[in-house]
Amino acid sequence: MRKCLLAVSLVSCVSYIMPTSEAIAASLTNQNQSEPSTVTLYAAGSLRGALSEVADDFTKEYGNPVKTEFGPSGTLRGRLENGEQADVFASADIGNPLKLYQEGLSGPVVNFTSNRMTLVVKPGLSVTSDNLLEVLLDPNIKLGTSTPISDPSGDYAQEIFRKADTLRPGSFQTLDAKALRLVGGPSSPPVPDGKNNLVYFLEETKQADVFLAYYTSALSALKIAPDLQVVELPDNLAVKADYGLTVLKDANPDGKKLAEYILSPFGQKILTKYGFSSESLVSVPESQNWGGMVLGVGIALVLKKTSASSKKRKLKKVATCHD
Repeated sequence: MRKCLLAVSLVSCVSYIMPTSEAIAASLTNQNQSEPSTVTLYAAGSLRGALSEVADDFTKEYGNPVKTEFGPSGTLRGRLENGEQADVFASADIGNPLKLYQEGLSGPVVNFTSNRMTLVVKPGLSVTSDNLLEVLLDPNIKLGTSTPISDPSGDYAQEIFRKADTLRPGSFQTLDAKALRLVGGPSSPPVPDGKNNLVYFLEETKQADVFLAYYTSALSALKIAPDLQVVELPDNLAVKADYGLTVLKDANPDGKKLAEYILSPFGQKILTKYGFSSESLVSVPESQNWGGMVLGVGIALVLKKTSASSKKRKLKKVATCHD
């Protein structure tokens, strides 16, 4: 009798200690739900350095891993239109993210930073802002640009050509015909992995003598090849590049958090470090029939909220250390 009672007691103990398969599954589900979700960021190639650093800091701050995809903004926009999934899209122009918004694929667009076009020149070629147009029009000079439509940098180059045409009629046709679309398009020549585009085409392959490129891209090239020259465009040819940010429809809630982090003083400081200008942080205006919501007040609140929450986190860490 005592042996039977002991056996029953042991069975009862085992049944109490060992959780059921349903309990194990529920526990694992809760653990998975508590893990920080991955955020997917699609961004212009010119933002690779800056937003990679922003993404790293965001992950350290919130624990969310960030999956990044960099490339020509027009190409990325097309991929999103064709069903690829992302949470945040940061473009080198306003037009591409605005198109997603107008198609109902994303939220409103914010001009979150800006860049400018410059001329990057191979070593040994004498170019100044004063003789820049003559050099561009010289039939012996090989002019490199990015690819229009696929990449905003190519569109900005076209804008420079149109400005040149107002100064010297016929310039647009000449420049458009001679421009070599060396990057940003489906038929652009391949660049070996790890190579800087500008250094590769201006110094290694010598396929171009001069290259119209973003100021930030020029800075990156100079770090690798200090002999390259960066020449500012004269005022009558200068082109500013406004960059647009949007959160995709049905995005991960943490995607909005990443967008806010890019807009925050922390994200803006990193962008400035890479040569971007953060003097204007505005929404796309309604007055130009773009249909965007005016986000100025919302952005100001985001910046204030993000800064305040970061201060609270830092104070909490200090208090914990003192304890």
